[in-house]
Amino acid sequence: MNKKGVELSMNLIIIAAIGLLILVILAVLVINAGGKTVTGMKSCNVLGGTCEASCGTREPLNGDCSNTQSRPNCCKISLT
Repeated sequence: MNKKGVELSMNLIIIAAIGLLILVILAVLVINAGGKTVTGMKSCNVLGGTCEASCGTREPLNGDCSNTQSRPNCCKISLT
């Protein structure tokens, strides 16, 4: 049996396994970063509002104010 041919195929299998592992790690990192981007786009500041205890006469927005427990409402910024 030709041992050089067996070594070549083993090296190819090892290199392919390492390459596949790297691709999986990169895919997880990209998916994780994408999830953070979507969460950031829903923040109150990005939508043009501020987190307040009560909106009063201002228009409420669907922004995320979950990180501010004392000011849970996302309100449109008053220009006046």
